[in-house]
Amino acid sequence: MAKRSKGGMVYSTNPDYEYQDEHDEHVETPPPGEQDLRVHVDRKQRGGKVVTLVRGFVGAEDVLQALGKMLKSKCGVGGNTKDGEILIQGDVREKVMKILTDAGYRAKKSGG
Repeated sequence: MAKRSKGGMVYSTNPDYEYQDEHDEHVETPPPGEQDLRVHVDRKQRGGKVVTLVRGFVGAEDVLQALGKMLKSKCGVGGNTKDGEILIQGDVREKVMKILTDAGYRAKKSGG
């Protein structure tokens, strides 16, 4: 008997039922040279604060978190990783571009 609220499954009377979470799948992360990242500056919905966004990352969440941590530490600022994008506080687009290209990622400026 399964009692879970994820994915619409609430209760099952089948004693052999095994709930399978869709996040259990291992996501293959391509090498940095095959990643196509977009770096741009954003002010919208942030109370006038400027942030640098890195979008387009494909791969496992832990690799994204590690990349975000590296960018935050090398830029000397705070930030966050969520929803497949890296958010870095401040307008550090040039610095982020240099760090990403030095690490072997294909990165392009995007936006204004």
